[in-house]
Amino acid sequence: MRKGFDSLAGIVMNQLGKSPTGGEVFIFINRRRNQVKLLYWEGDGFSIYYKRLEKGTYEIPVAGPDASSLYITSSQLRWMLEGVSLRSIQLRPRYSLQNQI
Repeated sequence: MRKGFDSLAGIVMNQLGKSPTGGEVFIFINRRRNQVKLLYWEGDGFSIYYKRLEKGTYEIPVAGPDASSLYITSSQLRWMLEGVSLRSIQLRPRYSLQNQI
């Protein structure tokens, strides 16, 4: 968790193959899962949100065995940061234009 703006942006470009200025929030969690960094491009510069838990750990969403990255929604990110277990959340059906196409 010692990496700063440029190092995290480099990881996004080189290891994930994504543009760090594309509008996505990139989440980095340490091995002990008690620290998280979020990297976000705000249009005129990067922002880093950094949080260390005094007690407990962050739950990492389940991904496939070969996945190097995972997409989560803003709601899932908020729940993760608040300590809600993502495995036990059951969302009720909602209309989505993507489901109709």
